[in-house]
Amino acid sequence: MAPIKHKFLRDKSITGSEKEIQVTTSTLNQTDKQDEVLILGGGVAGCAAAIALARNGRRVTLIERETTPRHKVCGEFLSGEALEDLQLLGIDVTSIGAVPIDYVRLAAARRAAEAPLPFPAKSLTRKALDTALIAEAIASGVGVERGHSVRALAHTTGGMWQATLDDGTTRAAPTVFLATGKHDLRGHARAEDPLRWVAFKMYFRLAPAQAAELAGASELMLYPGGYGGIQPVEGGIANLCCVVQQKYLGGSGNRWENFLEKMQQDCPHLAMRLAGAEPLLAKPIAVTHIPYGYIRPTTDDGLYCIGDQAAVIPSFTGDGISIALHTARCAVAAYLAAEPAPLFQAKLRSALMAQMRLALFAADGLNNSFARAVLPFFLSAWPGVMRVTAKLTRVAQHSSVVSHATAV
Repeated sequence: MAPIKHKFLRDKSITGSEKEIQVTTSTLNQTDKQDEVLILGGGVAGCAAAIALARNGRRVTLIERETTPRHKVCGEFLSGEALEDLQLLGIDVTSIGAVPIDYVRLAAARRAAEAPLPFPAKSLTRKALDTALIAEAIASGVGVERGHSVRALAHTTGGMWQATLDDGTTRAAPTVFLATGKHDLRGHARAEDPLRWVAFKMYFRLAPAQAAELAGASELMLYPGGYGGIQPVEGGIANLCCVVQQKYLGGSGNRWENFLEKMQQDCPHLAMRLAGAEPLLAKPIAVTHIPYGYIRPTTDDGLYCIGDQAAVIPSFTGDGISIALHTARCAVAAYLAAEPAPLFQAKLRSALMAQMRLALFAADGLNNSFARAVLPFFLSAWPGVMRVTAKLTRVAQHSSVVSHATAV
């Protein structure tokens, strides 16, 4: 699917400024050749896989439900591993506004402890990142169909995968990469979330003194029933992303403004940070039922599951984008090496299991009232513990999964 023309899209950021982004529009459904791969979902994982496959000469169609990139519930933290993967994909995050994150700060009650990060990191809004990734996918020759959601995905008797779209049309290919993020497809759903996690995201323009205090830091805030993170992103604004169990949210009448007030009461450090802050969205972005700790146990022939459809790590690790990129890269390498999808998925599960267990263990500790009381004291005395934990919850480069990664 060769590029046929260029145009400029106006991307208006939260701050109100505009920038021109060059985008190549691909020819869609104008070839007699059968697509080799369908990719369902145009987020980080889906775009990363599409770019790598197209560069390796595969005919790829990517189907994305949104007509344009938008803001999503995401901590927007780019670890060292994520930065390396994005660079390999041709994405220069610094040129599109990413800001450096040099250290992590943990706050509970009235106390806080901080430590430098043991790896380079940056922060960038998902809207900016997704805009760059979808443009790179199109420029690489991927056929992109936007504004269509997938209603069903079935394996036909002829060995093809058939996706039925919301308008009743169908797309077929022998291989599918499932990258629908937090949205499950019927018949391919992940395990249920017993704690019924609810996540919110809001952008703020902080008071000048608070913005200066936050500069270069990713702050983790602890409170009963969950945790939140705040860090600077491009444009001089801050992203507050937080999660809470439904039973605790119910105590705030299931209302964002009440929950935000309760968070600040339970964690005065957050109240200090938001003093004089201006919210930049009319209402927060929200998502429910996040199955933290899930790792897909198996899959079907020709169906590679990546991103949140492969594994969902607790948000406090800041590893979500890294895992999306890692699983996409490994799945593409497996596909190019003719490694069956079920074998790939089993290897991926094995490779991520230790990291996931540690993250779940740490998350349980963060939700413990005693731990919230003593952690700042403990971490102030031994800040190296935060650096070690940050390293151990990074994506493991397991040789059995990435043995063919150089192919992409």
